[in-house]
Amino acid sequence: MKQITFASRNHQLTNINTWTPDSQWLAFDVRPSGASFTGETIERVNVNTGEVEVIYRACRGAHVGVVTVHPAEDKYVFIHGPENPDAAWQYDFHHRQGVIAHNGAVENLDAMDITAPYTPGALRGGSHVHVFSPNGQFVSFTYNDHVLRARDPKLDLRNVGVASPFGPVTPRGNHPRNYAGTFWSVLVSRTTPTPIPGSDEINRAYEEGWVGNDRLAFIGDTLSATGVKVPELFIVDLPKDEQGWKRAGDAPLQGTPETLPAPPAGIVQRRLTFTHQRAYPGLVNAPRHWVRSNPQATQIAFLMRDDHGIVQLWLISPQGGEPRQLTHNDSDIQSAFNWHPSGKMLGFVLKNRIALCDAQSGEVTFLTSDRGNPPSVDAIIFSPDGKKIAWMAETDGFRQLWLTETEKR
Repeated sequence: MKQITFASRNHQLTNINTWTPDSQWLAFDVRPSGASFTGETIERVNVNTGEVEVIYRACRGAHVGVVTVHPAEDKYVFIHGPENPDAAWQYDFHHRQGVIAHNGAVENLDAMDITAPYTPGALRGGSHVHVFSPNGQFVSFTYNDHVLRARDPKLDLRNVGVASPFGPVTPRGNHPRNYAGTFWSVLVSRTTPTPIPGSDEINRAYEEGWVGNDRLAFIGDTLSATGVKVPELFIVDLPKDEQGWKRAGDAPLQGTPETLPAPPAGIVQRRLTFTHQRAYPGLVNAPRHWVRSNPQATQIAFLMRDDHGIVQLWLISPQGGEPRQLTHNDSDIQSAFNWHPSGKMLGFVLKNRIALCDAQSGEVTFLTSDRGNPPSVDAIIFSPDGKKIAWMAETDGFRQLWLTETEKR
């Protein structure tokens, strides 16, 4: 176990894909702890030498954060807030975009057009937590809509989208806050402000994870028969080719002034878990976690309480069926989690310690001791070579980056 950053400022890891493909560098942002989005740089640190490099520096009043790394290339994708913010347009869920930094150049990931009749392949709001697919071709994100928020904030429902490499997209409208993008972006989830209680309808889609390269799983908030929110697991199969990404279904890809953008034709939102009748129904929102498939795309992991009310890891097939309880701990899993690159283990925080869990037996092995400053619950991330786990901990007043080897010597 070793500390690898020491500067008197915060260092924030995203919840997945923070390592460079060679397992030598960790990418991070420098926003303060909490909800403040005020960091101005995306940086990386060499885990062997401690050398720190600035990947990107924002200007003109913009802020950046939540960086992830391409699985095979020296590319970084992250949130970029508005440049020249003013009283009418400043950073918010519906006012942010994805950008890609590569070889010193930066390009917009998604396009935005908030001028009716809007532009297919462009968004009308903000994208967030951009994650490359395992093959690096696509980027998933969560989304909030500016157009409907301007009508009524209750209509701005969080959704899940995908940017596909079939751009560029240039907005047809001429609003000064419109911008072009290099990828073709669409939503792949469907939400409604008023889900029918007891149905598969949802009013929020979030915390998505890739299942191979052609499926995306996410959490969707359903309503029980009595109207209580119950987060369930959903999955969508994605289009196979460029034509599929660009073919509209029963509603315009770009949305209308009254409706959200709609998924391409053939995308069907399928519910995987049915937990309304359990003693503790639903996937948990605390700790906040992202659903994660193993590298083989045969098991999706998520957090849910057992019949005793303890937060445990569960597994389910992407085809559905009964979920299997993997862990049987006597206290809650405390953090988001990730799979080891082999698919044989998962890593998370348990009892204020970094823990490994066998993906077959559920047996837990602790890699660190409880030192009094517990790991952050945001991110527990394996290196691509599987030899290390990166995590964060408050150290002398600042969030610093730490490493733990996955095998005890």
